[in-house]
Amino acid sequence: MEAPSVSKETHTAGDPATFREVFAGDEFRFLYASVTLSWIGDYIAKAAVTVLVYRETQSVALSAAAFAVSFLPWLIGGPLLTTVAERYPYHRVMITTDVVRMVLIGLVAVPGMPVWMMLGLLFCTTLANPPNQAARSALMPLVLTGDRLIVGLSLVASTSQLAQVGGYVAGAAMATANPRAALLFNAATFATSALVIKFGIRPRPSALAPDRRQHLLRETADGFRLVLGTGVLRAIALLVCAVSLFAIVPEGLAAAWAAEPGVSESERGLAQAMIMAASPAGYIIGGLLIGRVVRPDTRRRLIRPFAVIAPLALVPTMLDPSPPVVAALAAVCGFAVAGLMPVANGLFVQALPHGYRARAFGVIATGIQVAQGVAVLITGILADRFAIPTVVGVWSLAGVVLMALVVVQWPSAERFDAAISAAHQQGETPAGAETPVRTEAAARTEPAAAPPPRLPVSRAHDARGAHDAHDARGARFDGDSGEHPATGIGSM
Repeated sequence: MEAPSVSKETHTAGDPATFREVFAGDEFRFLYASVTLSWIGDYIAKAAVTVLVYRETQSVALSAAAFAVSFLPWLIGGPLLTTVAERYPYHRVMITTDVVRMVLIGLVAVPGMPVWMMLGLLFCTTLANPPNQAARSALMPLVLTGDRLIVGLSLVASTSQLAQVGGYVAGAAMATANPRAALLFNAATFATSALVIKFGIRPRPSALAPDRRQHLLRETADGFRLVLGTGVLRAIALLVCAVSLFAIVPEGLAAAWAAEPGVSESERGLAQAMIMAASPAGYIIGGLLIGRVVRPDTRRRLIRPFAVIAPLALVPTMLDPSPPVVAALAAVCGFAVAGLMPVANGLFVQALPHGYRARAFGVIATGIQVAQGVAVLITGILADRFAIPTVVGVWSLAGVVLMALVVVQWPSAERFDAAISAAHQQGETPAGAETPVRTEAAARTEPAAAPPPRLPVSRAHDARGAHDAHDARGARFDGDSGEHPATGIGSM
């Protein structure tokens, strides 16, 4: 990583970084290749495994369970599993989890495997997802900095959406011919990903020094206290989780929506595909366009309007438009989400102190998963009693009100800059060197010489402007031993 000065990290004005600049770093190219391979393989496997389980059991419920099992680790232990990634070098975590997933998904493809064992192996496979994604996300700011980080996040997020669409299509096609071959292909992508990381990403020390480690549950709780107890981090967490409540609904109800009266039997498959693919397609366009064309300072200012536009775009669905119109509205919603997510993510990354970024990723990722699941569950229950267009329209209208309340409380640019300055008070050092970070929270609750201080629950970053920047000089943040490089979360 070319380590910039603090001024480069916090600077938001000027021309946006180019894709050429983002891909100029060798490590990002390898990291991008690794995550793309994993995503494509994952989505192909998700489509294939549902077909495989259904063929074995003729049970729709078990087939759906095979698809849904990938969400369970985030719901029952996501933050705890991501905390593990903080304890070991990120490249080692990624390689290890890729190898574990390669072996387990390969076993799922073994002919004659009982369905109960297949589901168990799938669950064990997905347990490796949270630490892998946390390590990858925490590694991102080590290989991209400044506005290159924001553009890189937009590129990675858009690629994820593209991989989802392409992976599902390819997976469905491969599963029709040979679902086990599709699973073996997924195992091969994990193997290739591990090799790419091994030879393309240079080793770095773990973010959390061994002498600073506590009980795993306490370290996980510290991550929650940091995110929820710091004003700007809490604001970002609330924003991204709230917007997830509404953006996922058209995709989650697409199958039932396509079966609504007025859609012929022959058109239902196409209608469902259009609705499900619309939001990812809008995200791809928005992520690439806004990340590459819009100036960095303008992107920040657009967070507020995009947060309201995302649910507002879906309000007209209460008029019961045709599936193509629903798809167009969902695409606008996806575009708006792409306009705010990478920018909010970049602010989140830069405002986090050393040694907490993988854990903070777990908090955010789990919140998003829970929000999406709750949204689809509630709207699905309501759709059993009321027309789907009415449910989605009213749900989205409530979303407009909620997002308006969220953006009214959105921190000012000065508060974000002060929080970033606090997290990087000592400045960035070259990659692999020590980066001590001091925060106002530690200054107010622990003497500077107390080793190691407990993570406080504080409103340190809620103070404004120079007050934050000045008080942040007080004491070293818990976990910052002075022997390990700074880290960060790359994507949500």
